[in-house]
Amino acid sequence: MTAEELQSGHIFLLDKPLDWTSFQAVNKMKYKLKREFNLPKKFKIGHAGTLDPRATGLLIVCTGKFTKKIPEIQDAPKEYWTEIKIGVQTESYDTEKPEILHQDFSNVTEGDVHNALEKFLGEIEQKPPVFSAIKIDGERAYNLARAGEEVEMKSRKTIIYYIKDVEINFPLISFIVGCSKGTYIRSLAHDIGQEIGVGAYLTQLRRTKIGDYNVEDATDLYLNNDFRFNND
Repeated sequence: MTAEELQSGHIFLLDKPLDWTSFQAVNKMKYKLKREFNLPKKFKIGHAGTLDPRATGLLIVCTGKFTKKIPEIQDAPKEYWTEIKIGVQTESYDTEKPEILHQDFSNVTEGDVHNALEKFLGEIEQKPPVFSAIKIDGERAYNLARAGEEVEMKSRKTIIYYIKDVEINFPLISFIVGCSKGTYIRSLAHDIGQEIGVGAYLTQLRRTKIGDYNVEDATDLYLNNDFRFNND
């Protein structure tokens, strides 16, 4: 790989670690690329779809002229491996906030779970979590929520293409979900809990696919401190 190739355009598939923001991952990679290849200060680089800090998996990073491909990649369907915990909730719909609202789930059956999941197939309405990056009057929703302000999120349409490979080990339920751009899996986890009637939140999330790109082809080497690019 050369500096000219990077500026002409390249697509990197990263396996984002837990607790990294997508912004941090891109910045780390930008620093490494600029250092290794002596790239100009205004070197273009960006990611094609935010991944929450509490999620891992596929993060696509485009460089140079390929940054123009970002909108196209962002519009592609996504796939996630998902784990939720029923009988309890959190304010953030994931593990960022502590558990609240514990409820008895002893009467919930596997049939109840499968019936609930089926109701979320196709086009659905969902409200994004208040702890999200959506802007409200120019401010990120998560900043308002963390400041203790009341945040009203508007419902939006999204599409759940499939839910498969369901595994149930109460109180944990895992499955693979295919969905359209803009789907909040945290909200899906919360809504599934409400449908079952005992609450739920997202305990683990791993993005496995974006369009034809697969996390199996991704690497985390670009984020390691000791990584050096091969310029041969």
